[in-house]
Order: sequence, then structure tokens, then C-alpha cells
Amino acid sequence: MNALSEREHVDFLVLGGGVAGLTFALEAASHGSVLVLTKRQRSEGSTQYAQGGVASVLGPDDDFDLHIQDTLVAGAGLCRREAVEVTVREGPDRIRWLMSLGVELDREAPDRLHLTREGGHSRRRVAHAKDTTGREIERALLAACDARGIRIEEDHLAVDLVTSGKAGIGGPSRVLGAYVLHRDTGVVSTISAGATILATGGSGKVYLYTSNPDVATGDGVAMAYRAGATVANMEFFQFHPTCLFHPQAKSFLISEALRGEGGILRNAAGEAFMVRYDPRKELAPRDVVARSIDAEMKKRGDDCAFLDMTHLPKSFLLEHFPHIYATCKEFGIDMAAQPIPVVPAAHYQCGGVVTDLVGRTSIPRLYAIGEVSCTGLHGANRLASNSLLEGLVFGRRAALRAADELSEGSGPPPHIPDWNPGAALAPEEGVVVAHNWDELRRVMWNYVGIVRTQKRLERARTRISMLRNEIRDYYWQYNLTPDLVELRNLADVGMLIVECARQRKESRGLHYILDYPKSDDRWLRDTLITRGDLE
Repeated sequence: MNALSEREHVDFLVLGGGVAGLTFALEAASHGSVLVLTKRQRSEGSTQYAQGGVASVLGPDDDFDLHIQDTLVAGAGLCRREAVEVTVREGPDRIRWLMSLGVELDREAPDRLHLTREGGHSRRRVAHAKDTTGREIERALLAACDARGIRIEEDHLAVDLVTSGKAGIGGPSRVLGAYVLHRDTGVVSTISAGATILATGGSGKVYLYTSNPDVATGDGVAMAYRAGATVANMEFFQFHPTCLFHPQAKSFLISEALRGEGGILRNAAGEAFMVRYDPRKELAPRDVVARSIDAEMKKRGDDCAFLDMTHLPKSFLLEHFPHIYATCKEFGIDMAAQPIPVVPAAHYQCGGVVTDLVGRTSIPRLYAIGEVSCTGLHGANRLASNSLLEGLVFGRRAALRAADELSEGSGPPPHIPDWNPGAALAPEEGVVVAHNWDELRRVMWNYVGIVRTQKRLERARTRISMLRNEIRDYYWQYNLTPDLVELRNLADVGMLIVECARQRKESRGLHYILDYPKSDDRWLRDTLITRGDLE
């Protein structure tokens, strides 16, 4: 049963129920009506799969300048310093806020958090809840939303943003709300809102192998692009170095915290190879480690690399990584006795919808927070465990600004036209959607992966352009299904990644292209794309 009416109005429409979206909802709830929509079950998003933790300055040997510098170094020259400083300096308060909501973080003493270290960090500063930090944060945020009576509706996915131009309303362009599809009934609701907040997460499902859950189909970026918002730096897609390599394992991440606690990467011959690639070895930033594993596998012809934890006591592994230990054991791998087979996989979208320091996009009344956004925090490569932190900081900042904007008043909500299905028919050829979905992800993996060339990018562009045309025809001919909506978004995101990668004639951070293997200071700028640039 569709819990939404076919027409509704709210002050704040939040698309996505992860750390960024729920933080926004909790901060905005005292300023107006809030509606949070999630694509599947309300906890099913990337947040709950975050293992490592939240990076923040919490230890006695740490300070803001060190965290800022580590973030800037990892970002390879493209971080926006103001965004880094805001995030780092507001981080400790956000961690305390989480704990005030009941988040149980590990402690080494009653008055002191246990902090771990991950790649690219010069200090131990990652607060965590064993190896299921995201799950604990999601639990507490959902409980807090329930306690506040915040409305969360599951199984609804946004189809498109509604702009004033699309609605035939004069004046400056602005976002008025969204059309929303109910997953089970197929009903499309029309939701108008004083502010629409994209908290839709990333787009890892655009690649064949990813650590992301099935919901990560790039919906927010694609919808924002189609609405006319500026998108930036989509070429910088982070591949996590270590996902479990096993035929039955689906997208299971092996946390970077294992390397932070002394894990050693070995090839199939048992050699510890990272020393040949970077003096920081296993604690180099993710872009370096992922490329090193990829190069080692290709050089030797190996199917995977191995993360060796066997030199650490079993009791230590069980205490600090109980979830990873148990999951590996389910697949017949005892990480206390044998190395874990791992491969890189698409993990985090460092580019996204361009925002300012309070989450505003280039279109009034549209905000973007969390992974969907490009705040400038991550630059060309995200520093480990800065992602949950960004959602916490910018979720709050966006909520405060949106509340101010609401209080400034804008008159009665404008009328949005009902969704018009036209002469759409019932879907007849689901195999078309499934085939295009599979082909898109294989093209992206083979041609737009960890190592790129101009020729591969041109091939990807040609094929994805054809796929987008096929998908567009199918989209207008048949009634909507969730798979079709997500496929359309993935195809748009794939093309955004390709186009950004084609434009950047250098290697920097996560974008490594053999034609231009060196960084070039002439490219110390964002790669910007707006509607029409892909056609």
C-alpha cells in the first residue's frame, strides 16, 4: 500500500535515509514538516555498511591542522580548503552529538574513546563501534527520528526533480519538489516542498564490482544534472583496495582499519609488495593502494591479492573485527590462520552535485549533502573515514540554512502538475533493461576503471551514448519500474564519469590515465559539467 498520497506538500523533502539525510531531518524537524523517503527498507543504504569509523580530532596527540593537512594531501591538490577546515573543526562536536543520541563507540577507558588509524592519517583519529560503525550510527539516528516523530516512508524512489520551468512557473529557476515512484504499487506521487534535499548517496552500482549496496545507483546526481544543476569531478571515483574475493561473497568490504592495525598485503607468492610502490606501504592513501594492487595482479596474472593478519593474535582480531572475522569464516576463511583474498572494487564517488558550505546547489531550493554532493572536501581522493564525518557536518549546516530560507517566506506553495504517463504501455521486455544494465556496468569496469586510456574512454562514450538512447526510448514508451528508473540514472552517471575523465588531460588522485601519467598544475581546477554538455 502506498503510504504517500498522490499529492503532498512538506517544508523539507529529504531523499535518502543515511547519515546525511537523517542528520538533516533531526536538525530541521523543529523548523517545519519533514518527509524522508528511502528507496528500500529505511536502514538500507551505504551508511549501515560503513565499517571503519568516523575520523575526527579526538586524541591528545592530534590537532585540527594535522587532520586538515592529511585531508589536503590525500585530495591531491583539489580539495577546497574552506570545506576541509569547516569539516575538521566541526567534527568533534558532531561526534559528541552522535554520542548524545546513544551511539555506542568503543572506548579504551571510561573517559577515552578507542581510536584507530587508517591509510593517509598521521594519527590515530578514527572513532568506531567495532567494525560495524555505520550500522550503529544508522540505528541511533533512526531511533532519534522515531522519538521525534519524523516521518520516514520506505520503498519510494524519486523519478525526477520538478523545477519551476518544468512546472510552467515564471521567475528564476528553482526546485519545487519531486515526482516519486512507489516501488510496489507503481503509483507516482507529486511532492512539493519548500526545500528538496538530495541525500541519495553514491553510484557504485555503475561498476561491475563494487562495495556499495544495490541502492547506490547515482539517482541524486542524475536528477540534479537533468534539472540543470552543476556537477563536478565525477572522474574521481574511489576504488576501495580491499573487497573480499570469493565467488559467493557479494560486495563485502574488508575495512581499511585492518591495514591500520598492521595488515600486510601480499601477492599469490606470499611477497609483501607494497614496499615497491610507496614508502607508506599499506598505509598509503586508497588511490595508491588500489593502483598498486591492480598493477601487481596484472603484472603477475593473479586473480587477487591477499591481506595477511595472521601475525596478530586471534583474540585481538575477534575483539576489534568481529563482523569481518565472522563473515570471512562463513566463506571458509579463518583470517587468524590464513590471508584474506582481496580485490579493489568501486567504493566512493568523490565528485557530485556542486554545493557551497551550507549544502546549496546551483539551483535555488535544492540542497545536496553526503556522498551525492561535491563540497570540495575530498578533492581528487577521499581520505579514509571522512565520509561519515562529512554527512554529519553538512547535514547540520544544510538544515540550518534551509530553515532560515523557509523562515524568510516565499508565499503559498506553487502548484506542480501531476505526473503524466502519456501513452506509456505496461513493460513487456524486462530483458532489455537487464541486458542494458549489465552491459553498462561491464563497459564502465573495463574502460573507465582504476587505470584508463583516451581510447578506452572514447569507446565507453560511444557505447554509453547508444545505451542512453535505447534507455530513453524505452523510458518514454513504457510505464515506470524501479529498475528502469535506476538504469536511466546509472546511464547518465556513467556518461558524466566518462565525460569528466575525457576532459582531464593529466593523472591526479583517483584519475590515472596512461596517456597523461603525470599531474599537471594547469589542471588544478574542478571539472564542471552542466545540462547539455553530454549531448
